[in-house]
Amino acid sequence: MKLTQKLKDDLKEALKAKKGLKVLTYRGLLAAIHNKEIELKKAELSDEETISVLESQAKQRHDSIGEFEKGNRADLADKEKKELELIEKYLPEKMSDEEAEKKVSEIIKKTKASGMKDMGMVMGELMKESKGQIDGATGSRIVKEKLSK
Repeated sequence: MKLTQKLKDDLKEALKAKKGLKVLTYRGLLAAIHNKEIELKKAELSDEETISVLESQAKQRHDSIGEFEKGNRADLADKEKKELELIEKYLPEKMSDEEAEKKVSEIIKKTKASGMKDMGMVMGELMKESKGQIDGATGSRIVKEKLSK
């Protein structure tokens, strides 16, 4: 089952169960996916493209949580945390740091990267192969560590 269809099915369930926060979150996610479809002029996004949209939505929630906590708005931060939990259910499970380090080492060997000048090439390959299992910040940190040795 495609990820977008799963979201639509979960929205229907949330509507039937009258779960307000879930309904709002799922509608927002589906709207973001639809906007991306329009932007890319596609009838339907692939699962990888959908995951990319969901990751950006999760990042927005994560950033909002930080801002709301700085502003002493625990009520809004809690709402964002609940939405983030709902979004993360649809994202691939993240790799541990050890697994990510192994993956980076494999890619460095495969691409024959020799220094920081090759970081872009390694990061591009890492993001392509990891398909959402490693976030960009973690990947960048590990690649820098490995290439600067």
